Amino acid sequence: MSLNKYLDVSPEVAEAVAAGKPVVALESTIISHGMPYPQNVETALKVESIIRENGAVPATIAILGGRLKAGLTPEEIEYLGKKGHEVTKASRRDLAVLVSKGADGATTVTTTMMIAYMAGIKIFATGGIGGVHRGAETTMDISADLEELAQTPVMVVCAGAKSILDLGLTLEYLETHGVPVIGYGTKELPAFYTRKSGFAVDYELDSPAELAAAFKASQDIGLKGGMLVTNPIPEEFSMDPAVINKAIDEAIAEANAQGIHGKESTPFLLAKVKELTGGDSLDSNIQLVFNNARLAAQTAAELCKL
Repeated sequence: MSLNKYLDVSPEVAEAVAAGKPVVALESTIISHGMPYPQNVETALKVESIIRENGAVPATIAILGGRLKAGLTPEEIEYLGKKGHEVTKASRRDLAVLVSKGADGATTVTTTMMIAYMAGIKIFATGGIGGVHRGAETTMDISADLEELAQTPVMVVCAGAKSILDLGLTLEYLETHGVPVIGYGTKELPAFYTRKSGFAVDYELDSPAELAAAFKASQDIGLKGGMLVTNPIPEEFSMDPAVINKAIDEAIAEANAQGIHGKESTPFLLAKVKELTGGDSLDSNIQLVFNNARLAAQTAAELCKL
């Protein structure tokens, strides 16, 4: 059965995909759950304009009224921004019920990858991916993002994994599932708010053309999974590792004390880190998303030349 029964691709995105023009997918959890209103809407619209400035078509992805949407209008972005946490944070397990009930959902990395792939979009820019949570050896709290990277052939451009996670175990999980982790101009995994984590990536590539060539080769060979590109936050917006790690440790201790786990963990921890850093972490978060959007658009443009 055709997925088109549930999928709405905006005319601009559909035309670009059909014509072989560069398109970059964007998630919507960052709008509804990642930032307060109106910063969330301003950031989402700015990210779309950065993608256009770098020669690609933006396709913000969400579930609205039970429809899988690839390419939102500014009004739809505004709607998600205002509704905020009222909108379900939608991972793979939520899709069927949200669609059947005609409900709204803000897409995570997982669901954005899925819907992008359905719509024929190959490159996706986000902030940071989910991963293996600290203490996962007892909680089994592992983000569905990692499993999606293992099975859906979309390139994800991010600033590494959020440093609230266990970065070493996250890399081990990706290796087990055959997902290549590429450092853009770095041999070290960026840790979202900071440029370094102490963990090595699989490969360092230094230009959008090299990234595009690697992804094209992956597709030509028929590898079924995605590719993770980790793009360090720009130096001037990078936070002091000691400050951010102290805030993360405090946030994790508080989450444990309150019994917060599962899909609530990440929004709680990011909000707590923002509070503990006096808002600096939110500013860094916005800048790294802009930086990833730029690189994704340039890579999408190079991919279309191959």
